[in-house]
Amino acid sequence: MTQSTGYQQQVAGDSYLTFMMNREYFAVHVNKVTELMEMLPVTGVPRAPEYMRGVINLRGAVVPVIDTRVKFSLPGAADTIDTCIIVLQVEVDQEMLKIGAIVDSVAEVIEVTPEAIQSLPTMGNKERTRFIQGVIKLDNKFIMILDVDKVFSNEEYIDLKQAQGETIQ
Repeated sequence: MTQSTGYQQQVAGDSYLTFMMNREYFAVHVNKVTELMEMLPVTGVPRAPEYMRGVINLRGAVVPVIDTRVKFSLPGAADTIDTCIIVLQVEVDQEMLKIGAIVDSVAEVIEVTPEAIQSLPTMGNKERTRFIQGVIKLDNKFIMILDVDKVFSNEEYIDLKQAQGETIQ
C-alpha cells in the first residue's frame, strides 16, 4: 500500500505518506504514522463529537477513530474497498496519543525536500488552516502537507483522550 512510484524525487528529503480524500491529495510525515489498516468496524461512542466515528481495539489499546472528511468539512462519502485507517502518533502538551484517521485511500510514500514545501496563501481565518504545514506540487497535483499535531484544538484533544479511556466490549 505504501510503495514508492513516479512521485519519488531524486534528492534526499523527508518521507511523507500520501493519501486521498474527496479526490484531493494530502500527506503526513511518516514519523507520525504507526500503522495502516484496512477499514474495520468502529464502535461508536455516545455523545462523541461529530467528527469522531468511534473507537477501535488495536492490540488491546483503545484508539479513537476520526472521520477525516467530517473533520476537514469535506462532503461525506460511503466507505469503499479502498477506505482505510491511518493510525497516527500525535503529540499534545508533551503527551503522545494514538488516533485513527479514516481516509478514502492511501497513495504512496514520497520524498520531499524542505525547499519543495511552499507556504499556503493566506485566506481568511488562519486558525482553520493552522494544521496545513504547506503545499507541494508534484506531477501537476497539489498535495497538502498536514501537521497532525495541530489538527485538533485543546478541547478536541480532551474529547479524544476521554474516548481513549472508554472500554471496548
